[in-house]
Amino acid sequence: MDLGIKGKKAIMAGGSAGMGRATAERLAEAGCELTISARREPRLRQAAKEIAEKYGVPVTPVAADSSTEEGRNALFAACPDPDILSITIKPPDPNGDVLKVTAEMWRGAIETALIGPIEIMRHYIPGMKERGWGRIVNIATFSAKNPMIWRLLSGPARSALLNYTASVSRHFAPHGVIMNNILPGMFATEGFAEHSEDDRIIENLAELFELPPTQEAVTKHFRETNVIPTGFMGVADDLAPMAAFLCSERARYIVGQNIVIDGGQYPTIF
Repeated sequence: MDLGIKGKKAIMAGGSAGMGRATAERLAEAGCELTISARREPRLRQAAKEIAEKYGVPVTPVAADSSTEEGRNALFAACPDPDILSITIKPPDPNGDVLKVTAEMWRGAIETALIGPIEIMRHYIPGMKERGWGRIVNIATFSAKNPMIWRLLSGPARSALLNYTASVSRHFAPHGVIMNNILPGMFATEGFAEHSEDDRIIENLAELFELPPTQEAVTKHFRETNVIPTGFMGVADDLAPMAAFLCSERARYIVGQNIVIDGGQYPTIF
């Protein structure tokens, strides 16, 4: 399918790995000129080089933390007038005892998962409105709709992001600016693998669920309590084609939606 976005300028914030990188690749495949940002500069520059060589499009890497004003300003300077904006962020680590989640921890989660994306959108929407065309896609988490006690610092901030997007999307849709969210479930990404092997996170989850503090015990608990009907965890490219579609000309009639991609794990009709 021709997505109708060849030659468009696209930003993938959080585009060096995982779902962000996979989405960047699908946008590059569609012919977009890319700017990708991430915090880990070596991995980011390698991703930009590989995508540019594979798809023959310009790819500009921006080493920046978009949860900070400095990081956002670096992104704004590198790509002042994108047609397409997609944002994903490194989620807060899974928590331990919920009563040990402090105000400082909440502030950090909100800065990263709510204020950072909103400030990026707020900066770029006026230009999209003026040009009469724009696409914005947040790659968030299904815990924004499906409360999960171990994602306490991730779900609520992203629920607020969904509320923001639902409100703002209707306001700017008449100007050709189309905004939506994707809510991924459990995906076998680099980030998930890192979490699975992080002793501190294993200890947090063991504390929360009152388990022995071992990787084996935590893994067994998750297999028993997180049943995915497809029988497997998704990989990044199970999400990326949908993200690219929502960034395309073909998505002009899809406004303010929250599309869950989770292998059927979240049991609801809405």
